Formats: sequence, structure tokens, C-alpha cells
Amino acid sequence: MITLCGFAVSNYYNIVKMALLEKAALFSEELVKTASREESVLSCSPLAKIPFIRTPQGGLCESQAILEFIEATYPQPALLPSDPYAAAKVREMITFINLHLELVARELYSQAFFGGTVSEATQARVRKHLEKNIVGFKRLAKFSPYVVGDTFTLADCVAFNNLPLIAMASRAIYGEDLLLAAGVDTKPYIKLIGERSSAQKVVADRKAATAKP
Repeated sequence: MITLCGFAVSNYYNIVKMALLEKAALFSEELVKTASREESVLSCSPLAKIPFIRTPQGGLCESQAILEFIEATYPQPALLPSDPYAAAKVREMITFINLHLELVARELYSQAFFGGTVSEATQARVRKHLEKNIVGFKRLAKFSPYVVGDTFTLADCVAFNNLPLIAMASRAIYGEDLLLAAGVDTKPYIKLIGERSSAQKVVADRKAATAKP
């Protein structure tokens, strides 16, 4: 059985968790914070990043690799298309959201969510990159009704857990949702995905974790 390690506030943890829930896979959860120096953590995640998983074969880190492992281990229901090009488009969307949207917006999180301060220079640089990259995302995203087409895929696990963060962070820092400002209204999409039992479980557990003292 898989053990998912990390914590329920992490968007990348929740991406993996949502995929496991969609697969109806048997898994347990282990609370692990970032920057642990425990050997049991470092042996699975050498940079002490979360999430990572423990499997009968050993540890595995990096969310993209974990998603691929889950898909191969639990092929049904399929969250990657069987057609190679269609599957590549799902992977393309995952990489684009993670690398060109979430990782860029992450520089704002300290001030947007945690009471820190982000310099005006950093804010300006991030805004420039986000505005450019959101235009690119708009070209790729289908929302018909899912992010890459008419079928729920791993890309939706990524989009559901990352797009709201990008919207909230930009609204907190710049006073506007940069996705919406570029013509990408994610609310109907998030509402649609939020009706899935996997999404409801992820959201409920995140709220419970956030509420803990």
C-alpha cells in the first residue's frame, strides 16, 4: 500500500492525493513537514520536499513522477489518454501550470498568505511573468469542460489545486485576479471539479488542517 507523506495544506500534496482518490487506491497518510532532517524522510525525499510516497518498492519524490507511478500502478480509471499525443498534451498542461504559473506565483505567497513581505521589485517582476505566461496558458487551456478537453485527467488534479492559489495570490498582491484580467474565468471550472468526491475530500481535509491551532 502507498503512504502519502506531507501535509494537507500543500497544493502539491493535494494534487497527488486527489489522483489517489480518483483511482480509489488504498493509501495511508503520514504527516511530514518540510525541511525535516530525519533519515526516514531524506531516504525518500533527499531535499526534504513534500509530497513524497512510501511504496513496497521504496520511496519516491517529485509530484510528476508520483503521478506517473500512480497512473501505471492503478491504470483504471485512466487519468491519462491512451493516445500518445493526447497523453503528451496532458503532460504539457501539467508542466505549464506547475512551471510557468504556480512556480512563478509562489514568490508572492509569503506576503499573500503568510504575513511576510515581498519587495516591490519582486512583485513587478512576477506580475510581468505571470501576465505573459497566462496569455500562453489561455492558448492551451480548453475548459471543455476539463482543462485539456472533454475528459477528466491528471491535468485537472493539477489545475484544481493550483489555479485558485494563483488567483488568490495575485488578488492579494495586485488587487486583481490576473487570470480573470486576462480573460480566464476559472470559477465555473473550479465549481465543476469541486463537485467530484475527490475534490470535496481534499478541500475538507485542507480546511481541517488549516483550522488546527
